[in-house]
Amino acid sequence: MVSTVQNREGRARSGATVRLAPLLALVIVVLVGGCGANGGNGDFGRIKPGLVRDGVHDWMGPAAATRAGVPVSAYPYTEDERLLRDLSFPLIEPTYDLQRWYAILEQYGITRGVQQEWCVFNLAAYERILMQTAYRSATARYARINEDIRNDVARLPYWVSTARRVIDMDIKRGKSLEHVNGLTPAEAANATARMAENALIISWVQQSLVNRVASYSYALERLVIATPVPAAVEVERSLTLYKTRIVEARVLPGPEIVAGSIVLVPPYPLTSSPVISKSPPVGAAAPLPSPTFASIVNP
Repeated sequence: MVSTVQNREGRARSGATVRLAPLLALVIVVLVGGCGANGGNGDFGRIKPGLVRDGVHDWMGPAAATRAGVPVSAYPYTEDERLLRDLSFPLIEPTYDLQRWYAILEQYGITRGVQQEWCVFNLAAYERILMQTAYRSATARYARINEDIRNDVARLPYWVSTARRVIDMDIKRGKSLEHVNGLTPAEAANATARMAENALIISWVQQSLVNRVASYSYALERLVIATPVPAAVEVERSLTLYKTRIVEARVLPGPEIVAGSIVLVPPYPLTSSPVISKSPPVGAAAPLPSPTFASIVNP
């Protein structure tokens, strides 16, 4: 247990702290409803509003950056950057995990990192769990997959608008780096690292969406041959709508995304640190005023 915590946190902890970790996890589980399948989850599989705190998903950026092998930014989050992480998590974690008792622990980052099963694409995993779960009727399984698809569709518009705002501000942030007086290497590195973190999370969601629709399609095909019922038509309609929404959710450019394992690498090369500006020598003409951030944001 000690080595696991040390590896994930990247620093040694005292024996007393390590022994408290399982107790903390147990207390949280009890507070959100014990081991009930949906104790801590509200609508669309999200954490119940009463249990949400600011920064609940702040761990996602550092975890993604660490896995991708890029620097982690020390800068604080903007409201949209924090919202992006909150909206991204339910679209990254496998649908069948959102209803499990330990989902609340992962959402709060107690597991501290990107779970391996989130990145290794298993086309049949969703269908296998769907078929192994006991339902009162065959129609209930169709209702389950249809609800999962519709929940994803409902999440997408808000996620897309937030991701577009974050990308827009990062583009402006990158332009403003060229005009910051006395910019230090640390400041430039933190800014570019945050831009990379944001892009990593967005590209991660884009890949996850393609994987999810492939898993839903695979499950529907197996349901149709195992227990054919009229409800399959409604699921197929929802799936068609979902595919359309995924195309609209492509907010970062790049090659066509196909279903497969998620590889967290920067979607674009990190920009090099701007040259540090220096004061003009004595007697030299003063430089022209640099553009303000407001002029870059609102040209």
